[in-house]
Amino acid sequence: MTIGNKIKELRENKGMLQRELAAKLFIGEGYLSKIENNQKMPKRVDLKIISNLFQTDISELETLWLANKIYEIIKEEDQGIAALKVAEKQAKYTKSKKND
Repeated sequence: MTIGNKIKELRENKGMLQRELAAKLFIGEGYLSKIENNQKMPKRVDLKIISNLFQTDISELETLWLANKIYEIIKEEDQGIAALKVAEKQAKYTKSKKND
């Protein structure tokens, strides 16, 4: 699932129209449509508003948001998946060092 898919799902499950959510986020309806269709990214600060509006966990939204940013960086790279695996190992190594 992408951040755009999640936002759309949350909005639709609450029966909210795009124009209603767009107004709450102070963005245009067209821009929200692009977010929901994964053509644009929401601002990180908007995740808190979305979390509060739909009473959903902010950490899930932030995880999806970060995953999308990472994907945008590696998607055109020949070594993107390999780099992602190295980064995952580095993150695990760093985390284990902090816990020692």
